[in-house]
Amino acid sequence: MERDLLGKALLDYYNGNYTENIMTSTNISDEDELPLPYLFRSFKNMPKLERKALQLCHGKTLDVGCGSGSHSLYLQEKGIEVKAIDISKGAIEVAKKRGVKQVELLNILDETEQFDTILLLMNGTGIFQEIEQVGKYLTYLKSLLKKGGQILIDSSDIQYMYQDDDGGLWIDTNAAYYGELDYYLSYKDEDEIPMKWLYLDFDTLHLACTSVGLKCEKIMDGEHFDYLAKLY
Repeated sequence: MERDLLGKALLDYYNGNYTENIMTSTNISDEDELPLPYLFRSFKNMPKLERKALQLCHGKTLDVGCGSGSHSLYLQEKGIEVKAIDISKGAIEVAKKRGVKQVELLNILDETEQFDTILLLMNGTGIFQEIEQVGKYLTYLKSLLKKGGQILIDSSDIQYMYQDDDGGLWIDTNAAYYGELDYYLSYKDEDEIPMKWLYLDFDTLHLACTSVGLKCEKIMDGEHFDYLAKLY
């Protein structure tokens, strides 16, 4: 988020300057629109997987990659103490203006407090970036858990994106893990610096959790190859 185009878009929408949406693409997919109103959705307009995750939150909660603060605002309304963090300055500014009480511009690897619940939604495994970094991130997240704490995280198995018309898979087994993508974002004719983004299938996540001493339980499947998991 070096140019913070996400933050610029969120600020535009919040300040009533909504004229166009964010455009995203990856190295294996064409350009797609990310509607700005979706990033300000209410609880009732969230996917069932997100609603389930929010309902499972308890105790002191860390909302990682909070964006405009929609998840944090819902938790606050339910009386849950929540800290929201993001690496986007614009997102942090919007979350504060919308009423999130505790917000900080912070990378998850620089967090030092401990929590009862750590929340990573909207493909939470994306911040791991590459398959070789999964263990490092999980180990650090584990260190931020209070006794009896939980991590609620979602992702998708994007194997379907490699299927041909006959149902066969075109995955290069000598290449990087198939869920490790180059992610591109643009807004108002500006391009963000490309970043790595990781989609992790459940079995791979489960194996990685076991290797760092975390238990991994699938809570539910979503509507399109996505899932919600609880790590503890």
